[in-house]
Amino acid sequence: MSEMTHTSGAIQSPTHPAPPVLRIAPPGHWWAVPFDELWENRELIYFFVWREIKVRYKQTAIGAAWAVLQPFMSMLVFTLFFGRLAHLPSEGSPYPIFYYSALLPWMYFANSLQNATSAIVQNQSMITKVYFPRLALPLASVLSGLVDFGVGFAMFVAMMIYYGIRPGIPLLFLPLFLLLAVLTATGIGLWLGAMNALYRDVRYVVPFLTQFWLFASPVAYPASLVPAKWRWLYGLNPMAGVIEGFRWSLSGHGSAPGRLIFVSVLIVVAILVSGLFYFQKMEATIEDVV
Repeated sequence: MSEMTHTSGAIQSPTHPAPPVLRIAPPGHWWAVPFDELWENRELIYFFVWREIKVRYKQTAIGAAWAVLQPFMSMLVFTLFFGRLAHLPSEGSPYPIFYYSALLPWMYFANSLQNATSAIVQNQSMITKVYFPRLALPLASVLSGLVDFGVGFAMFVAMMIYYGIRPGIPLLFLPLFLLLAVLTATGIGLWLGAMNALYRDVRYVVPFLTQFWLFASPVAYPASLVPAKWRWLYGLNPMAGVIEGFRWSLSGHGSAPGRLIFVSVLIVVAILVSGLFYFQKMEATIEDVV
């Protein structure tokens, strides 16, 4: 009897560590952005990006060619009406290069903004069932647009070879202007994505907003047409600095954005920081209203 008792005690002696407990609670402060959670869930963000790309081109006749056709057809229209008929200045660049170099960042921005605005509502069934950083959804929508940008950029490289254009040293600044476009789309997408979860008619405003924004940006015309004394005010449009930077770095013509890009950077930082805080503040109640 004593041996059995001793054996029983030997079996119960090893201690097994208790399973980890994860407590999910709303953030203590609305300004506490969960960057650590985003990093831990980087594979989930990759999955969201890949899903966005697959859904975008699933059961399409020409697939990724849409990323080329959209800016290319817009470039033809702009070249015909604003270039050949209206004779707007192109700062020494061929009209197709002048317009395509502006449409590349603009198409990326407009499409990313549309997708980021609808990201929360389109994934409402998943949001109400499982926890993950909600910032991953609009962020994935913005990052997935870089694939379309890359396809469209390949077409632009072919056009540069055809016209014999060598951009030179300004091309080194292109990644900075692309980063500015990504941050602009992210900041505004966070604002509109959170607002669209509360007010569903926001998604109907976005197409009108982007159409108005197109003509308020130097896509169809160079920023040099804006009087110098109003150039800083024109820089309050963050895409103005991005588009002018793309033209300068890709075509090699014109001058660096200068003061215009400086004002645009300040505005983008303000939009991004406020968008992060607003999205974080609304995240605690998104599940209840989405």
